[in-house]
Amino acid sequence: MQGRKTIRTSFLTTVLILLLCQQAVSAIYRYTDKDGVIHFTNAPTSPDYEWVMHETRDLEAARNTVLSLDEIIARVSRNYGVEEHLVKAIIKVESDFDPDAVSEDGARGLMQLMPGTARLMGVRDVHDPYENILGGVRYLSRLLKSFSWNIPLAVAAYNAGSGPVRKHMAVPPIKETRQFVKKVLHYYEKYRNAGMER
Repeated sequence: MQGRKTIRTSFLTTVLILLLCQQAVSAIYRYTDKDGVIHFTNAPTSPDYEWVMHETRDLEAARNTVLSLDEIIARVSRNYGVEEHLVKAIIKVESDFDPDAVSEDGARGLMQLMPGTARLMGVRDVHDPYENILGGVRYLSRLLKSFSWNIPLAVAAYNAGSGPVRKHMAVPPIKETRQFVKKVLHYYEKYRNAGMER
């Protein structure tokens, strides 16, 4: 009998883990019956169930809870072949590492993604650090490839769009864009030479 209880408890624990890996917005509840078997559910059918924890929204959110911002930047940058120093420099200039930042133009999050860019890059929660960095680095990677890995041109396109950069085949004569490129390159060199501190 004890062996059967252990197996049932192990099975229910596995079910709990699977529930935590699915998208959800509810909570996990637990109930121990008269035989000592623990039951888990996200839809309690009795007042005997007690709240245990909220379900994580999805795997990315769960990953985000255990990774620091530096770790997210490093992993995502490595996956897309982009220098993490450059990503960090863009984040510094765009939002000063504030995931809740919102610009007057409507750009949001750490890498200040515009709504259209966020949708194009598959970002669902633009203020989630992991998703925002993932979308921003994916976009930056495309720009770098498009401009033959010319960092100033890719950074300019990140700010002003590809059109003005292609028109001039240089950093366009837009004051805001030129200041943006100058600041990003400054922090890029600073992070490369002095490490990754902010």
